[in-house]
Amino acid sequence: MDILKTGRGITKTIRNVNRLKEIVIIFARHGFDEFITLGVTSKIPNFVLPKSRRSIQKELEESGEKDWSRAIGYRLRKCFEELGPAFIKFGQLLSSREDLFDVGFIDEMKILRDQVKPIPFSEVRSEVELSLGRPIDEVFNSISEDPIGTASIGVVYKGELKDGKKVVIKVRRPNIVKTMTNDFSILLLLATQVERASEELKYLGISRLVNDFSISLQTELDFHIEALNCERFKKNIEAHDKKEILYIPKMYTELCTERFLVMELLDGIPFSNKAAIEPRLDTLKEKLTDGLQLFIKTFLMDGFFHGDLHGGNFFLMPNDQIGIIDFGLMGRLSKKGRENFVAILYALITYNFENLVYEFLDVAEYEKIPDVDALISDVRDVLTPYIGLTVQQTNYTLLFQSIIETLRKNKLYLPREWFVVFRSLMTLDGVGKDMGLDFDIFSMVEDDLNIIVKESFNKDEIIEEAVWMGRDFLSSGRMFPRHLRWFLKEWSKKGYAFEIIHKGHEKQLKDVTSSVIFLGYIILGAVFFISGVTLLKSDAISHWRDIPSLCWIFWALGFISLMKGSLTVRKI
Repeated sequence: MDILKTGRGITKTIRNVNRLKEIVIIFARHGFDEFITLGVTSKIPNFVLPKSRRSIQKELEESGEKDWSRAIGYRLRKCFEELGPAFIKFGQLLSSREDLFDVGFIDEMKILRDQVKPIPFSEVRSEVELSLGRPIDEVFNSISEDPIGTASIGVVYKGELKDGKKVVIKVRRPNIVKTMTNDFSILLLLATQVERASEELKYLGISRLVNDFSISLQTELDFHIEALNCERFKKNIEAHDKKEILYIPKMYTELCTERFLVMELLDGIPFSNKAAIEPRLDTLKEKLTDGLQLFIKTFLMDGFFHGDLHGGNFFLMPNDQIGIIDFGLMGRLSKKGRENFVAILYALITYNFENLVYEFLDVAEYEKIPDVDALISDVRDVLTPYIGLTVQQTNYTLLFQSIIETLRKNKLYLPREWFVVFRSLMTLDGVGKDMGLDFDIFSMVEDDLNIIVKESFNKDEIIEEAVWMGRDFLSSGRMFPRHLRWFLKEWSKKGYAFEIIHKGHEKQLKDVTSSVIFLGYIILGAVFFISGVTLLKSDAISHWRDIPSLCWIFWALGFISLMKGSLTVRKI
């Protein structure tokens, strides 16, 4: 959609044009004019783009700069700093995508994490009272004027409720939604134009990154969702063993709105303050290891996990519990996603390179199917040096980064939710190493993997899968005659009529016919097998002799169908 046509009336259209002019000029000033002129300036009436001081490519060539990615990252960072919150937020996103960009570029984008200006509470007081629907003095005894934390979306302050409870208050920056919405629509336009510059830039999928990020941003802009995330995560943790190790702060959900959040203040030491925690580490290593293992269980068992597990979000509490904050970025995996994740970890543990590649092909996105044999060879080259290493010798962060780099080399793109998974594992490994723990991710998950694999093959799971597959087959069977009737009706129209001349192509037609017959046998065999499984209703089956005779009959018919299908293939 053209950004200039998305406004509600002429006022917004003019404002977008003026903002687009400003953005284009800033990018041009920093040497990116050769990219942004690709169709962007045609969107701005009567606009002539000023030339940049120096061509970025020419300057890099003349200076002999070897690290082009760092140099380009530096210029891009300067642009983002001038352009404000939306672009700074996007730069922060880019800083976490090690699967797409080189180290020099990532390092420059990481600097943007600290480029957010704090604002005093007096400037957001009206936002708070608007959210509460009443004066602040009716709810709080006090709120600190200076923030204790700042981000591109929200600002954090200390406060005290009327009952004396110490709390943290997170307030959304004024007008941030309007600013983010306008700038991200322009950013999407720029990204689309930049991708037209080269195939390499198209592979990076900048426009896809902008789209993904704008979707996740809708959640991050709504603090009430963050409060609900915290409550859900707390409920999930309570279902696990050793739940007492973790401490999830109380959310005052009755006070939380989309622009305002109130949470219990954790009286603990952040893991990022290593000097303060170090004296207590020797007595806490086992508990810390158990706590980090509990986080890994949230990946495997729940499919709902914390997506920002850096040291600043962990706290060592006075009673030696591990506190956790910041539930704005949560990762989610569907049931199928968890199955893929288990299979990926199992393939890593067993160094089954072929299965690992096929699992990545199942979850990754790509423009064209890569050379699978070459990909398997690349993965083997990356992982073989890790075989036989001890926990102390294994750098799991480097291992995951190597895998991600290999995928990038073969032009495989990890969707955002999957990259959050691997980035969180790398961050957990880093936290464990910083604490001096013998933190072996693979040995930690091995027992859980065995349990999950066994559960996925139990009778109830198989029956459930069979029922859903059977339902899909029945649904397809009902729809097929209707679609066939529609197809034949359309086919009979003059516009669709054509003559098939098959002279000299008898073999190809025979191959197609055989393939259709083979597919029919496969479907029939699957139906028979599923029908046999659905008859397994008794929980008392402990021996193969307890299986009903009718099940064996269905399975025999299924086997015969598969054999007939395989014989059909041999004739092709």
